[in-house]
Amino acid sequence: MTTAFADVSATPVAELLSLTGRQAVVTGGAQGLGKAIAWRLAEAGSNVLIGDVNAERARVAADEISQRFSVQALGVAMDVTSSESVQAGASAAAEEFGGIDIWVNNAGIFPSVPVLETPDHTWEQVFAVNTRGVFNGSREAARHMTGGKSGGVIINIISTAGFTGTAPGLSAYVGSKHAVRGMTKQMALEFAPLGIRVLGVAPTFVPTEGNMAAAAAHPPSEPGGTMAVMTNSLIGRIGTPDDIARVVLFCASDLSTIMTGSTLLADAGQTI
Repeated sequence: MTTAFADVSATPVAELLSLTGRQAVVTGGAQGLGKAIAWRLAEAGSNVLIGDVNAERARVAADEISQRFSVQALGVAMDVTSSESVQAGASAAAEEFGGIDIWVNNAGIFPSVPVLETPDHTWEQVFAVNTRGVFNGSREAARHMTGGKSGGVIINIISTAGFTGTAPGLSAYVGSKHAVRGMTKQMALEFAPLGIRVLGVAPTFVPTEGNMAAAAAHPPSEPGGTMAVMTNSLIGRIGTPDDIARVVLFCASDLSTIMTGSTLLADAGQTI
């Protein structure tokens, strides 16, 4: 049975943007992009579960959100490479909030190692987090979104690395993000009849904790270094975490109801 997506043409903009009454999960949400995304979803009215490998940091971030926006927020330990851990986090969200409407696959890693020096375990770990983690999260989200409720939206945080090659040393990362871009399309096909939209957001460089650590390891003076690639912008500045969070909010809201299977480039013109 195919679920038709609502025509919201007559809905006021404020209502289209509102997430009041919805329930969201953000993986890797304790800091950086994930935390900025969780804040914007909560500001729009959604309850939010933050899943992160650092459980304490996730709980602190959730406390900040609940105090700031007067929504329910929960921080839990979640290892996206483990289907059991993802299932436990999803179950916690469903039990605490009554369901799941929005799932953001944000958790990711990007060790920089030249191809000829990359050990098997590094390659496998990158794909375990960045690719299998998205699969685990999307599968569990869809199971909850189809459990008697009217669908939802899954948002995969990809990267401009899902469109092009990037700095030397990031072969595993680039491969993993290209894979997620393809998964986004395929899952959109499979989940559309269930009333679930699937979208990707591909950020340019933004100064998160992880990105700044990578930039410090490969300074601008290093030819082709990570920082030189990350700061290629046409808008006169580098991005901020909130620049990306606002694009995710658009994807999560009814403003984007017509869209599924697309990956939105939030790249400051980097890939032109």
